Amino acid sequence: MQRVAESPGVSAPPPSPDGRRSRWTEHRRARREELVGAAVAAVRLVGPDFSVDDVARSAGVSKTVIYRYFSDKDELIDAVLERISQAILLPRLMGELAVDRPDDREQLRAVIAAFVSLIEDEPALYRFAYAQTGRAGRADLVAATEHAVATALGGLIGARLTEAGRPSEGAMTWAYGVVGMVQLAAHWWSVARTVPATDLIEQLTALADGGLGTLLPPRS
Repeated sequence: MQRVAESPGVSAPPPSPDGRRSRWTEHRRARREELVGAAVAAVRLVGPDFSVDDVARSAGVSKTVIYRYFSDKDELIDAVLERISQAILLPRLMGELAVDRPDDREQLRAVIAAFVSLIEDEPALYRFAYAQTGRAGRADLVAATEHAVATALGGLIGARLTEAGRPSEGAMTWAYGVVGMVQLAAHWWSVARTVPATDLIEQLTALADGGLGTLLPPRS
């Protein structure tokens, strides 16, 4: 029988994926997520200086199981920081920032209140995240969060200025100034507790709105 020539440029279909490998990869990913959740629970219970033993107790497994999925405690800490950022911190702040409120002061107040509420609701996670700031080789959750929020706020400020026909070069400077001011003042307050949380929110809102109110054009 004469062999039919293959059409040039047409490759053979790729082999079907190994179902067992795919299932193992998904199982490993899901198991890691469960252990990260157990580590977050350990931080909430024990505090920033949690141990791998604390995570093992929280997960109901041995330390050996933890080290099957994480090479060392540093890798586990990085995963916990990522979880705090993506599942707890940024959704609260960015969610409030994304709400289109007609009043600038109320929008600032909502974002500031979300941050202060986070400190109130999750004190152990907040202390844990801040304890990792500036450590060599460690993801800086505080700086990454400041950057994300300031970038979003700067975009809103820049768009507002552009719509009004004004120069927008100062948008990011003002955004970082507001975010840095709120973060540093709230961190000081988290230890000092000199005023109730509601007063802190109003004080920071007054300062932020007082500055931006003189710089931004009225809403159209």
